[in-house]
Amino acid sequence: MSEGQTTVQRWTLAGSDEQTIHGNTHLPGGGAAGAMLICHGFKGYKDYGFFPALARAAARRGMVVHRFNFSHSGMTDRIETFERPDLFERDTWGRQIKDLMTVAAACRDGQLPGGAQPMQVWFGHSRGGVTALLTAARSVQTTGAVRPAGLVTAAAPCISAALSEQERQRLRQQGFVESPSSRTGQALRIGRAWLDEIEADPAAFDPLDAIARFECPALVVHGDEDQTVPVDAAHALAEAGAVRARVVVIEGAGHTFNCPNPLEQDQPIPAATDRLIDLSCDFARQCLAE
Repeated sequence: MSEGQTTVQRWTLAGSDEQTIHGNTHLPGGGAAGAMLICHGFKGYKDYGFFPALARAAARRGMVVHRFNFSHSGMTDRIETFERPDLFERDTWGRQIKDLMTVAAACRDGQLPGGAQPMQVWFGHSRGGVTALLTAARSVQTTGAVRPAGLVTAAAPCISAALSEQERQRLRQQGFVESPSSRTGQALRIGRAWLDEIEADPAAFDPLDAIARFECPALVVHGDEDQTVPVDAAHALAEAGAVRARVVVIEGAGHTFNCPNPLEQDQPIPAATDRLIDLSCDFARQCLAE
């Protein structure tokens, strides 16, 4: 498929527990400055909202862009439904970290469209931002792991488990808590494995600790009207990241930066979404040039 001067190719990889990672690559018309990896958030997927628009914009600016579904997101290329709710229930931070490391390594080694791209910037929206932070911190301690040249979080939380003690107790006793999808109407479940993993080693899944441990620059973007993740989370992340982290708050922006889902290719891009895309692409180009 062609989009102006860029082309799009689909691919799959074996991810955590040998489950499938579904991906799309946007290829620039000429030589590549490096790669951008786009990580979706909770109940998100690679085709959600502004992700395709961000990928097109980054490809037009000379980057190879990989957007993908985490293996336990429950999503495939059938975007109308969570085709694998059983996998959604089994998802954990650890599984997402493994998936991002797998995609990053495949990108570095030339196993994905666009050839070998060792220089990468990782972008994560909401929960995907936390996954990117945790993975970047883990990469410092993992022999042979890809270390990003830069990292962008958009509307990311600063904690890994926003559950009350009552909700935690129900999850422990019942084995799951329901989390309905307003998009598909499905009664999705969060499984106990997610909470068990966090409680077994809280420091390993702390985004504030993570942003303090990796070495690359970080751009922390948030909307001041985010009703899902308070803007205070952005300031906390930037403070923990010290001089390597810069925070940008977009006025009037909500959790999805005012982007509808889906955002059709011929639709006007909302101003807050456009601002996020420009900030992310400019930051990525700068990191890849250094």
